[in-house]
Amino acid sequence: MTSLHTTRVRRRRLGAVAAAAGLLATLLTATTAAATPDPGDAPAERGSVSKSDQAEARAAISGGDIPGVDEIVHSSNIKHLTNVPKGALQGTNTDLAFQGKYAYVGNYDGFVIYDISKPKKPRTVAQVLCPGSQNDISVSGNLLFLSTDSSRSDDSCSSTSQPATEKSSWEGMKIFDISNKRQPKYIAAVETACGSHTHTLVPDGKKNVYVYVSSYSPNETFPDCKPPHDGISIIKVPLKAPQKARVIDFPVLFPDGGNPGAPENPGVSKTTGCHDITVLPSKDLAAGACMGDGLLFSIEDPEHPKIIDRVQDNVNFAFWHSATFNQGANKVVFTDELGGGGAATCNEQIGPKRGADGIYDIVGKGDKRKLVFRSYFKIDRHQADAEVCVAHNGSIIPVKGRDLMVQAWYQGGISVWDFTNSAKPKEIAFFERGPVTLDQVTTAGPWSAYYYNGHIYSSDIAKGFDVLKLDDRRTDPAKRVTMDELNVQTQPDYFDR
Repeated sequence: MTSLHTTRVRRRRLGAVAAAAGLLATLLTATTAAATPDPGDAPAERGSVSKSDQAEARAAISGGDIPGVDEIVHSSNIKHLTNVPKGALQGTNTDLAFQGKYAYVGNYDGFVIYDISKPKKPRTVAQVLCPGSQNDISVSGNLLFLSTDSSRSDDSCSSTSQPATEKSSWEGMKIFDISNKRQPKYIAAVETACGSHTHTLVPDGKKNVYVYVSSYSPNETFPDCKPPHDGISIIKVPLKAPQKARVIDFPVLFPDGGNPGAPENPGVSKTTGCHDITVLPSKDLAAGACMGDGLLFSIEDPEHPKIIDRVQDNVNFAFWHSATFNQGANKVVFTDELGGGGAATCNEQIGPKRGADGIYDIVGKGDKRKLVFRSYFKIDRHQADAEVCVAHNGSIIPVKGRDLMVQAWYQGGISVWDFTNSAKPKEIAFFERGPVTLDQVTTAGPWSAYYYNGHIYSSDIAKGFDVLKLDDRRTDPAKRVTMDELNVQTQPDYFDR
């Protein structure tokens, strides 16, 4: 039986950092960022996560079943290498993208670039001040894309908040030149209907990249975001002239208006757009997580995506949040953001089927393919009633013959799980911190947890940037797979490059 190690980490002050007057759009640093290792780590053993492992971990912590404030617990086959606390950007940390030796982390205040050539000692290369929630982030060559999903006075990084009822207000996509990693340069912006909550890059050879923009929740009082809002914006970006980027279409994905919600289950979201889309360019496929609907569609013609199948779950799914294909392109994992990312949905009362992942097999061929539900997966380590916990962003761990995934769960931590048997998924590793506070319901924990070139990188909403390493015979083959670039929502074919 594997043992589980627990350790306490020092409480960090999360107060605002005083900024110098006249802070420019780019704040540059070139020093090694302060890092807090997990000092009590012993050499990791190979193994899995058993019920007795979890019970042992809980019993080792004062308070019983729930870790104490800022306590760390993890399975013995995962090691916490380091944490880089937030620097000048004190907003909510969001999504991650990767390129060579760099990691890019979105933040409600802008984005940060880290040099991860030494995963145990990431260095902060640049911090870019550019407020505008939620700053979902991706990269392609020398371009960086940033989503703005809050109403701003204009499209610049010095804009201020402004009501969406004002016609002059702006929301959409921003584009930066990152050829100089120390000094990213803002070069263009494209306004999109209802802004950009998330976005997905769809490559098209070497001349263009398309951006599928997901947004939702229109309102009759918003001049630029009126209902119906039943599709996605498609932006075409010429790689050699990104300043000419423009919206080329708004394809309707829900001709019938989408899921109207479920009167018998008020928690089910009405569909008024999409939250997130993942594309698998090697297979000309995309999966859409669209509030009340899950979609499978063809992107053989990226300018005209075509719906293949559509599913709903009005019993257990509240908000279709994100999607992940397996490597074989015959399964999709959809996540449910029960509570909208602001509620404690992993406590004992909620149960194992609500706020879970939904695993669907893709059966059939061509345009007759169907999404067939197989099972739910949810972490079974109950969280405190003050901990916001939700199924959130994750990625495939590339191992031939297995379907493995690492996933963020906010204050539920990071889970590594196996869905090779889509009817019987199981967790094989985990890492989590105890609640940031027990005084009130608080949003914190990992927003995204992705596997990239032998390590797990996590963007923690409150704590900063975490690096972890797996040591398990089931995941070890993934260490031999290296990528030059990774935007998780533009899912690569890891073994055919």
